[in-house]
Amino acid sequence: MKHAIYIGLVCVLFTTFSYAQNKSGFGFKGGINYNANGDYFESIGSNAENPDRNIGYHFGIFGKFGGKIFAKPELVYTNTSSDYSDGSFKMQKLDAPLLVGIRILKMFNAFAGPSFQYILDTEFEGIDIKDVENDLTVGLNFGLGVSFNRIGIDLRYERGFSENEATFIDNHSGLGVSRIDTRPDQLILSLSFIL
Repeated sequence: MKHAIYIGLVCVLFTTFSYAQNKSGFGFKGGINYNANGDYFESIGSNAENPDRNIGYHFGIFGKFGGKIFAKPELVYTNTSSDYSDGSFKMQKLDAPLLVGIRILKMFNAFAGPSFQYILDTEFEGIDIKDVENDLTVGLNFGLGVSFNRIGIDLRYERGFSENEATFIDNHSGLGVSRIDTRPDQLILSLSFIL
């Protein structure tokens, strides 16, 4: 009797995994980021300081189209924070990755593609930063995922292609104009649900 239950359970799991998020459609996603922005220059001519990484978060919507080879466009709100010796740099942005992926062994997938980023707001220790070189930038996303029916989990890396400096007058240190590279450098862990 025990063996019949185990065999039945294995059959149910195999059937579930064989339909692992292979459907086309739309869904919701969210998760956490382990991120850092680029170098911080305290003043003109100063040495660069690398940031300490922080945990951020993201949530949004996505579409998935295709079968073994699929396209997955996304629109995601992202909140990041990076720590420097003089304070924390916070950024809010909209990300629009355009991913192409391949399904491997029914439930696993690998994907990559460009990610368009639009910066909504930046702040350094309470100072709103209005002077960002480019509000719209492009980076790269690539990663691996696993799917269980309508639920998917993926881990990806995101990196901006080019420097995108934000400049501001640092009233705290009195050293004048400071600069931070807003380019993302992050690991992103997401949970998704396809409708």
